[in-house]
Amino acid sequence: MQKILVANRGEIALRIMRTIRKMGIKSIAVYSEADRNAPHVLFADEAVCLGLSPSTQSYLNADKIIAFAKQLGADGIHPGYGFLSENAEFATKAEDAGIIFIGPGADAMRIMGSKLAAKESVKKYNIPMVPGIDKAIDDIKTAKNIALKIGYPILIKASAGGGGKGMRIVERETEIEEQMQRAISEAKSSFGDGSVFIEKYVSSPRHIEIQVLADKYGNTVHLFERECSIQRRHQKVVEESPSSILTPELRKVMGEAAVMVARSCNYTSTGTVEFLVDEELNFYFLEMNTRLQVEHPVTEMITGIDLVEEQIKIARGEKLSFKQDDIFMNGHSVELRVYAEDPMNDFLPSIGTLTKYIKPNSEGVRVDDGYTEGMDIPIFYDPMIAKLVTHGKDRPDAIQKMKAAIKNYKIEGVSTTLPFGEFVFEHEAFLSGKFDTHFVKKYYTPEKLVDKRKQHAELASIVALKYWFDKQKEIKPVKPIPTNWKNRLFEK
Repeated sequence: MQKILVANRGEIALRIMRTIRKMGIKSIAVYSEADRNAPHVLFADEAVCLGLSPSTQSYLNADKIIAFAKQLGADGIHPGYGFLSENAEFATKAEDAGIIFIGPGADAMRIMGSKLAAKESVKKYNIPMVPGIDKAIDDIKTAKNIALKIGYPILIKASAGGGGKGMRIVERETEIEEQMQRAISEAKSSFGDGSVFIEKYVSSPRHIEIQVLADKYGNTVHLFERECSIQRRHQKVVEESPSSILTPELRKVMGEAAVMVARSCNYTSTGTVEFLVDEELNFYFLEMNTRLQVEHPVTEMITGIDLVEEQIKIARGEKLSFKQDDIFMNGHSVELRVYAEDPMNDFLPSIGTLTKYIKPNSEGVRVDDGYTEGMDIPIFYDPMIAKLVTHGKDRPDAIQKMKAAIKNYKIEGVSTTLPFGEFVFEHEAFLSGKFDTHFVKKYYTPEKLVDKRKQHAELASIVALKYWFDKQKEIKPVKPIPTNWKNRLFEK
């Protein structure tokens, strides 16, 4: 490949382009009117405007993206994550146009894009799955019968999509009709598919995912796990690798299970197999994400493997250059998603201008971002500003570097998740590793964040006061020296 069009925006577009340039390949940026002067546009070798700011008129316009790719002579298209990254039809159209889609095949995307089809695909490998039904339903009576059979609480889930859309927890039978109708309605509006199914709700779960890589020659490996249990609205905010709860034995078994999931659908490229882990360390297959994940940097930090580079190599027909036994973990890495969201107001988007934007810059700190000072956070897209990542020799070291990096990350003009991140990385539940996906529900409130800020302010005042008293002790008063200046003045 000599030229790759990156069909995305923001930090992920820029991150992909850096690897493309490192590999000696030319890059093409696409952008909407809102992103005309964005860093990814300025970084690329070529750039073309897709249209107006709404994503439906720009980044989701598959036909226009492919037309520009052909016009500008692109050999490949990298979709990043979000937008068209898991759209099997887009992948097929690109391949039909003679352009390499840098991702899995369309068939694998279709199978894993449906949670029900994914379950059917991996069933023959005896991979543990959450008790429930493996077909779509819309009948309340059937739903009630299933719930009685597997026991409450249950989880109603949309078959298509993710991000917590079309998902409802039901504690008792009297709630099931209303919650099911809500789940179907939300699934239809979000994904155009109202199919839902029912699973047993796993209480106090950990969300553990395994990174996999697969080439076109049957070679599939895993790159260990990522802990993704700190979430708000069923969406991840903090990730780390490795997980603090996995034993070497469990890590090996889950890694092998993830590899089998990938093989079940003849998967190629990077992918992520997601599992729930209960309090007894039993794990259950959840789903597979057929794309690069937002949290991929923590895996890169502990393995030294550039996942985007591997994606491109696989897409152009190269074999994996390493085997499972060649991959090792080095240290620990944590990531905070820095969103333009207000943690004091239910994490609602905070739109505005970045009046100050200064990134932390120290050893073991990585910032993947797509903004510069003075830019506006547009209302049209996901409000993520950056991924803040640290790497240390062990978990305490990585966390300490993260806390320092948060303090040195200066963002003004919009509210961000930096204060929430500081709250998490200082909380005993996180530090001890004894937390689950209910961390926010159990431990976080805006009032606690205010209290934490007050404690920091009081501590800063005490430190400043002590410093002043210490300096006072160092300052020696000047003793007056008697003179007869008055007499001398009058003598003249």
